[in-house]
Amino acid sequence: MSNIIIQFDKVSKTFPKASKPSVYETSLSIEEGSFITILGTSGSGKTTLLKMINRIHEPSSGKIFVQGEDITKVPVTQLRRKIGYVIQQIGLFPHMTVKENIATVPRILKWDGEKINERVDFLLRLVHLPPEDFRDRYPRQLSGGQQQRVGIARAMASDPDILLMDEPFGAIDAITRSSLQDELLAIQKKMRKTILFVTHDIEEALKLGDKIIVMNEGKVQQFDTPINILMNPANEFVSQLVKSDDVFQLLSFLKAEKAMVPLQGEMHEKSVEVSTETNLKTVLSLLLKKDLDNVVVVDNQNKPVGQIGLEQLKIKDQDSLYSVSR
Repeated sequence: MSNIIIQFDKVSKTFPKASKPSVYETSLSIEEGSFITILGTSGSGKTTLLKMINRIHEPSSGKIFVQGEDITKVPVTQLRRKIGYVIQQIGLFPHMTVKENIATVPRILKWDGEKINERVDFLLRLVHLPPEDFRDRYPRQLSGGQQQRVGIARAMASDPDILLMDEPFGAIDAITRSSLQDELLAIQKKMRKTILFVTHDIEEALKLGDKIIVMNEGKVQQFDTPINILMNPANEFVSQLVKSDDVFQLLSFLKAEKAMVPLQGEMHEKSVEVSTETNLKTVLSLLLKKDLDNVVVVDNQNKPVGQIGLEQLKIKDQDSLYSVSR
């Protein structure tokens, strides 16, 4: 059974003088190592939900547990050192070099110089910025995409188990944004961090998330896998938001690994193979054009890891949806 790393227990938030809550009573369980996207329009409460985890906003009611601890029982500075935080504006210190920016928290934690240098170089390589070329540059000498990479590296500097990301790629051009999304997925797969990622972009939410929290007017509308949200939206709002009537097109943003089930039976010579990175639009086309019962999913070593049939792409019974209190 998966470990729960973040737990919302009847959590709500109402700001002073507000006529209604920004987040209505919400209970959620976030599994360790998962990538959760939080999707909604402006004012839906998604950023407020995120910021309550590291106590930028304090809940008005309910409790939040991080790694089993009530966050109100943990000193704020101690809590925030365990949680990386990345925002759209990046917030790099302009008078500090890239190295100094990334080393901010390790210095506060009194790491020794050699350990800091090793960590900085490791993280720069992780975000595809060669240390010898970038560690001594200043933020003004970097492009927007490069600055955002440094922001991600800085958030990971103390090796936190949790990363909170508030529309981090919102101000970046489409090509760079797609590249950063790919890199973030690769980092998450390699490092197994728990990531909560706020976005208003449905394609970004589908591409990145193992599960998606859909919010509207302070309420969680659905918390489910991307394929279930596309194929079986919980209500009219979710259907409109994800444009479920154009589900065939949206399937192009989902990878085979998000829909596959364990391999059953033996493979045979005529088995059609697809990679874990093949999009589900291509999978569906193969199933229909070749009249297949299923396709076999293989990893990058060409080892079979699962299968997908039409059953995995069908609309499921409404009662089977995972629901959350709202």
